[in-house]
Amino acid sequence: MGFLCRSCGHSSLATVLDLGLSPLANNLPTASELGGTDERFPLETVFCERCALVQITVTVPPEILFRHYRYFSSVSETLVRHARNLVDRVLTLRPLDSKSLVLEIASNDGYLLHNYVEKCIPVLGVDPAENIAEVARGRGVPTLAEFFGNTLARKLASEGKTADVVHANNVLAHVADTNGFVEGIRTILKPKGVAVIEVPYVRDLIEKCEFDTIYHEHLCYFSVSSLRSLFLRHGLALVGAERVPIHGGSVRVWIAHEQSAQTTSGVEELLEQERSAGVDQFHFYQDFGQRVQRLRTTVRSRVTQLHADGRRLWGYGAAAKATVLLNYFDIGSDLVECVADLSPHKQGCLIPGVRIPIVSPDRLSEDPDYLLLLAWNFADEIMRQQSAYRARGGKFIIPVPELRIV
Repeated sequence: MGFLCRSCGHSSLATVLDLGLSPLANNLPTASELGGTDERFPLETVFCERCALVQITVTVPPEILFRHYRYFSSVSETLVRHARNLVDRVLTLRPLDSKSLVLEIASNDGYLLHNYVEKCIPVLGVDPAENIAEVARGRGVPTLAEFFGNTLARKLASEGKTADVVHANNVLAHVADTNGFVEGIRTILKPKGVAVIEVPYVRDLIEKCEFDTIYHEHLCYFSVSSLRSLFLRHGLALVGAERVPIHGGSVRVWIAHEQSAQTTSGVEELLEQERSAGVDQFHFYQDFGQRVQRLRTTVRSRVTQLHADGRRLWGYGAAAKATVLLNYFDIGSDLVECVADLSPHKQGCLIPGVRIPIVSPDRLSEDPDYLLLLAWNFADEIMRQQSAYRARGGKFIIPVPELRIV
């Protein structure tokens, strides 16, 4: 049997983009492994013609991807502010108190839930990364180091731990058992509760050529159309939907039990926009591969020329995006000396595949001529942080959605 859609089980799938064999984006080897090699896995993206879900065809075991994780959300000022604003908004809409429970799936280091803790609202985080869960507990955020699914949801519900609010930011796309995850949300959500879910928006991915958000952790790439189909299958309804700018463009949906659903703010509007643009049809995706290839040619040519001219190039931002872009564009340590990253958990490691060293931004005092901005989704924050580098004449190369130098 061939690959079946992760959401509806349909077998009619059309290829959107094939990135070939790619290393795992966040499995960063240490500097002591500089001469080694990294295992690579196929990275093909397909479109389901029945439910409009875009997805990759290979599932790497989650134990490999997530049990020890180096991505700490609190490192990003933008993400911390985004989480705080979201919590403030939820609290204006929901009357939560000391008898309520807010549960977050993939709660990371407690960057979001601590905002509820500060207001004396009970919380529970669920995150499979042991190292990150330990940091969250140290911040006063109770956290289970577990993978979320319906089995865990039933266990928590049997203990009386059902949620008034469920948060799930940038996790729905990561789970192999998509339907089991959604069924877990249905199980854990109180009858009048609400789940607030954010996922990278596939329309932004395609229209802005954000190909480097495709990697093995991201199994699915959602539209509002595909989300509605998925949740309705489990008796859950979209009661709100909106586009948000985080991570290069995301969509936030508000989910409730179908029998208690009332408002549908923004849902029909976004569905109509998707129908008009053809997001629910394969033709919307057909030229994506050609546009990615043109971008590859443009960026690699410019980087190669700058290097030939004697310019020193570094990268900035050892995000998963960096692994995808550098490997697919074939930009290695012969062209980019190192990659600066603010996270101490990544410094001293290497970008998988191309094996470029990751260093502290403090070393920007060495004044490379150009920084290839690999975490382009935080461009404003990073360029603000590195204003001194820019004042000394340093320039940023922003590769996505199109090459520009600032």
